[in-house]
Amino acid sequence: MRAVTYHGTGDFRVDTHPDPKIEHPRDAVIRVTTTAICGSDLHLYDGFIPTMKKGDIIGHEFMGIVEEVGPEAAANGNLKKGDRILIPFTIACGNCLWCRKEEFSLCDQSNREPEKLRMMTGAAGAGLFGYSHLYGGYDGGQAEYVRIPFADTTHMKVPEGMDDEQVIFLTDIFPTGWQAAINAEVGPGDTVAIWGAGPVGLFCLESCKLLGAERIVVIDDVPERLALAERRGAAVIDRSKVKPYDVLMEVTDGKLPSKCIDAVGLESHGAGIIDTVYDRVKTATFQETDRPHALREAIMCCAKGGIVSLPGVYAAVVDKFPIGAAFAKALTFRMGQTHVLQHTDKLLNHIREGDIDPTFLITHRGGLDDAPELYRTFRDKKDDCIKVVLKP
Repeated sequence: MRAVTYHGTGDFRVDTHPDPKIEHPRDAVIRVTTTAICGSDLHLYDGFIPTMKKGDIIGHEFMGIVEEVGPEAAANGNLKKGDRILIPFTIACGNCLWCRKEEFSLCDQSNREPEKLRMMTGAAGAGLFGYSHLYGGYDGGQAEYVRIPFADTTHMKVPEGMDDEQVIFLTDIFPTGWQAAINAEVGPGDTVAIWGAGPVGLFCLESCKLLGAERIVVIDDVPERLALAERRGAAVIDRSKVKPYDVLMEVTDGKLPSKCIDAVGLESHGAGIIDTVYDRVKTATFQETDRPHALREAIMCCAKGGIVSLPGVYAAVVDKFPIGAAFAKALTFRMGQTHVLQHTDKLLNHIREGDIDPTFLITHRGGLDDAPELYRTFRDKKDDCIKVVLKP
């Protein structure tokens, strides 16, 4: 089969690999019909996530048709050959304490290389598709076929009459934006500030709308992203032209927003020369792993007693974290990988009812062979690229 393959920082290629096979009785193998490039994949592309190996298959947003089912997965009666299914990026055993609590990204059983992540974080969460050997070293979904472990629990059925592009983002970025809004306790009447107008930030915006927020402000510096956020109902701040703190003070009459969402994560670029150069030097010399400009700014811009929600991915260590500001303002932080299966039924209903059409996000389409060039286009924000969908 053909698959998008890691060969080093900035070097993804489409290679030929052996077709996947059933390795465990709870496995299934699917033929991928649609996959997508995620902003989190760029962290792999840019070399910010350790333990990647040459030959690793990339991708964690994908769906397809079941080709083969292991005997235990078939025995549960909820999965059979020919089923059309979505695959959550977090692999869930369905049996451990965390899965029973529906906190699927904390699964105790699905990360088959837990010691690597445990050394960095103190405890290992779930395995993830196509996202380094910190998360189990599983082959990803930017491929023609994928083996799905714990397949009887790690899937969602696609209802009849819904096409791939309507539902593909239920595998990651739509639930991620929704969980970020839920973690921020967004509700009617709230003012919410969102850092980042990329795919996750835009789904944070849509989720805040669905939850009844009164005012949503999106901060970015990419014109086409800001324009799309504005068309979707947000007030926007171009951080390259003004200081977000000053604008947020003005629009909230000096109170600041009590719900702040960092949808940027570890590759945030500072708007000023000092913090931009500082973070670049620190990451280049391995004195910090992540560039936390958006996180710093969200903390400083959050109201007293407010909540900072982090759907943006962070890898390990940041510097100049304003813990004093967070302490003085009694802020609450909520974060983590997304418990995809906890949210999908509700979000699928929103799509069915016409509350949202997720296809608004798609700007670029291609086949697997187009992936290396489309990665560059997405990373460099060329051609007004916001979201890429691939058809193997």
